[in-house]
Amino acid sequence: MSIASPAPPDVAPAVPARTSRRRADLLVTGIALVLAVWVTSGLWIDPNGRAIKVNSSDQALFEWLLSYGARAITHGENPFFTHLIGFPDGTNLAVNTSITVYAVLFAPLTFLLGAPVTFLVILTLNLVATAYAWYWLLSRHLVSARLAAAIGALFIAFAPSMVSHANAHLNWTAGWLVPIVVWRVLRLREGRWLRDGVLLGVLVAIAFSIAAEGLFFIALACLVFLGTWSLSRATRAEARAALPGVLRGLGVTAVVAFALLAYPIWMHFLGPQRFHGTGFDARVHSEDVAGYFAFPQRSLAGLAGLDTRLAPNETEENSFFGLPLVLLTIAAFWYLWRSAAPGRRATLRALGVTALVFTVLSWGPAVKIFKNYTDVPLPYALLNPLPVFNAALPQRLALVVTPIVGLLLALLVDARPRGRVWPVAFAVALVPILPVTLLTVAREPIPTFVTSGAWTSVVPPGGVMATVPFTLDTVPDGQRWQAYAWTHGQGEFHLVSGFYLGPGGPDGRGRIGPVPRYTDGMLYEVARSGVVPPIGPAEQAQARADLAYWQVDAVVLADRIHGAKWPVQHDALLTATRQLLGEGERVDDVWVWRVKG
Repeated sequence: MSIASPAPPDVAPAVPARTSRRRADLLVTGIALVLAVWVTSGLWIDPNGRAIKVNSSDQALFEWLLSYGARAITHGENPFFTHLIGFPDGTNLAVNTSITVYAVLFAPLTFLLGAPVTFLVILTLNLVATAYAWYWLLSRHLVSARLAAAIGALFIAFAPSMVSHANAHLNWTAGWLVPIVVWRVLRLREGRWLRDGVLLGVLVAIAFSIAAEGLFFIALACLVFLGTWSLSRATRAEARAALPGVLRGLGVTAVVAFALLAYPIWMHFLGPQRFHGTGFDARVHSEDVAGYFAFPQRSLAGLAGLDTRLAPNETEENSFFGLPLVLLTIAAFWYLWRSAAPGRRATLRALGVTALVFTVLSWGPAVKIFKNYTDVPLPYALLNPLPVFNAALPQRLALVVTPIVGLLLALLVDARPRGRVWPVAFAVALVPILPVTLLTVAREPIPTFVTSGAWTSVVPPGGVMATVPFTLDTVPDGQRWQAYAWTHGQGEFHLVSGFYLGPGGPDGRGRIGPVPRYTDGMLYEVARSGVVPPIGPAEQAQARADLAYWQVDAVVLADRIHGAKWPVQHDALLTATRQLLGEGERVDDVWVWRVKG
């Protein structure tokens, strides 16, 4: 499959050519590193004291996953299931984003410097690796001009969607997986089906452990692209000749990937505490039609007040190319198509169809435009009830469009169009969406009660702690305390709640955290609203029953609590907890209510 004509043979000696290529590689990598550090610079100032403002909850979750993965290695624990959060029922990490490969590879760094530093290092390296992986694929296989490869790769790595997901998503910023998987899929047609199938199978296992939803999107995109390409008249014979080898290679891939993933796949679909489909509304989490023409918040245009805030939240600006870039992309397709040979047109057609399919699918089950929901049905309505689709967010399907836009930009630069209008068009389209730094906020410090190890005086080894309010996505401190205790050799305690996806949602779907009982539900509402409801003997008896169900050893309320979405009403919490459990005792900088003993 040829996208670009091969470069003419170099007349210079091979060694200088390799040196020139190496310098170009280092230059692109250096630019990517500078941009990545710039985007994440708010965290580099103080990795342990700062958090991503719009998504500190997901940051806390990934930090916990990194620390748990490191602990699973050293303690021989199950990396895909734990009772340490969501006690006593436990938590199925296989249906969550467990990022197992990252947790294992970076375990030494986690133990040495802590999970917040590991999180920041991985986030930064994800952006750099995405840029380099795309540059490598483009410069070695798809275009002849290194400038074209650099522009395409840097756009993809720092596109609005990637910067948006840099708000704490270690899975979605692992965009380096996409060009590597695509490259290995295309290699299957070359006839070495056994070797290439094994390599692709290992890569699939790695991708599944880092971003299972992303791997699903890659597979869908390859299916649409290769299916469209194979049906073109100019490439039909080539596709037919390659089909037997490709099928054999995919068979080997399936065997190898299944051998490596048999247990996590079983846990995902059949294991304890599983669920079928997330509890997120597909209509809410669909891409706004106008979002493709809007500017992202963390961009130069956003700083100028041109953003439209059409995404459900700042982490999900999955398209947001801006009108100038959309027009430039269409013009690039038209220019390339006009002068393309039949084989090249087959590739362009496949790119165009893939972009169109995923654009429409990203709009979800019904049209939404400028935040106005309509009843106009769309194809995703047929897919939403299906397995796997019901666990994905349709708006993220727009992520497939970004690499296609980058490819078209690279191909256009490689074609060297004449005229001054093209450089101006690139500037008008790309300058407004240049990324700016992510917003960060000071996170509440881990209490001395935890850092000093004083918690071991009120919770026995392997005991159960209940933080007030109970740990959830909006109040994630408990999991940070837990991660600190593990990575500093203090031991472990269980949490009765936690930020994770588990069963209990409507129609058998998932929900964040366990199904609430009276005590945790009431304290959560007090933390959010500051209103203490009437509490008498009946409520006190229910609290005692709830704590017995959870087997709680101690209830702990810190002086400073991090609210990921809203400020926590500390004084109201202290009043409510005292009315439920008694006066409590002071230990360092926390209030403690001993339940056992």
